[in-house]
Amino acid sequence: MAAFLPIDTKRVEPETGAPAPDRLISGDPKFRTWNVEERDGGLYAGIWEATPGKWRIVYDEWEFCHILSGVSVIAEDDGETRTVRAGDSFVLRPGFHGTWEVLETTSKEYVIKL
Repeated sequence: MAAFLPIDTKRVEPETGAPAPDRLISGDPKFRTWNVEERDGGLYAGIWEATPGKWRIVYDEWEFCHILSGVSVIAEDDGETRTVRAGDSFVLRPGFHGTWEVLETTSKEYVIKL
């Protein structure tokens, strides 16, 4: 196994999905995920894309995100709301509860640690 792994969507077949029905708030968002790295111990890296819609999110894991394209609004249950767009990077920590609303189809690079 090579020690250098490019994040390349051409090398991986995307997984498709959507928010769980009980978490959907509005719209009909669809997900595509290109998981290019998966390691023992619960480490994942790749690219995720979502079409417009809004749903509840609950994080048990730690996730680093870098927005590649699009516009989304992430709101914490405590009322703080952030708009993220291409070039923004952030971490969602375990215990984050709130909503994710995609205003314009959004793609992000991610690294998740369970």
